[in-house]
Amino acid sequence: MPPEDPASLPKPNLPKSELPAHSGSRSWWQSQRENVLTLLLALLLAFGIRTFVAEARWIPSDSMLPTLEEGDRLVVEKVSYRFSSPKRGDIIVFNPPAKLNFDGAYIKRVIGLPGDRMRIVDGKIFINGIPLQEDYIYAPPNYSCPGDRCPGVRVQGSDFVVPPDSYFVMGDNRNDSQDSHVWGFLPEENIIGNTIFRFWPPNRLHFFATQKYPELLSEAQVLRNPTPQDGGS
Repeated sequence: MPPEDPASLPKPNLPKSELPAHSGSRSWWQSQRENVLTLLLALLLAFGIRTFVAEARWIPSDSMLPTLEEGDRLVVEKVSYRFSSPKRGDIIVFNPPAKLNFDGAYIKRVIGLPGDRMRIVDGKIFINGIPLQEDYIYAPPNYSCPGDRCPGVRVQGSDFVVPPDSYFVMGDNRNDSQDSHVWGFLPEENIIGNTIFRFWPPNRLHFFATQKYPELLSEAQVLRNPTPQDGGS
């Protein structure tokens, strides 16, 4: 008599309590594994991009008028400053000095670079003796630096020097901005990134190009090619 086909044998009718407890979870994981792994990968990529490449920020105040308005949404990139230093005119996001006890980030414009000799007087900023030409500010500063209304700079004389690895940053709305003239120089290690693009509101989309200061370039050319003095060679 030929053996019976196992497939034709009657299957035992086990109570539900005796079925393998892992059968349901295994089938769910097999069907959803690809979706779960895709979600985890997306989260890891999003975290990595936000931490090391770029992130979105929004403007909570009017300190950068007229360049940035309250509610603007920006893309801040974090890569370039790993290979080069901030440039004059960059709009940077940074953690404020610890003494301010502020839980959040600031956004200001880089004005003074390490080693710059500066002063602010009569509504003008002087960098190494040259008045800075700025067409992006809301109004000229109505204070002098050094001076009583510039507590961030406590030196004697008419000029001050930006320390190594530090920057003098200011809001474009000069007379309504908590910036370096109030709390002092910004350590380079506090900088988060450089503002490159405004993506909201849609009618004000804008890429932020590197700011040019021809008057300071002219000064650098003069330093490289000094004019011979009378009687000199």
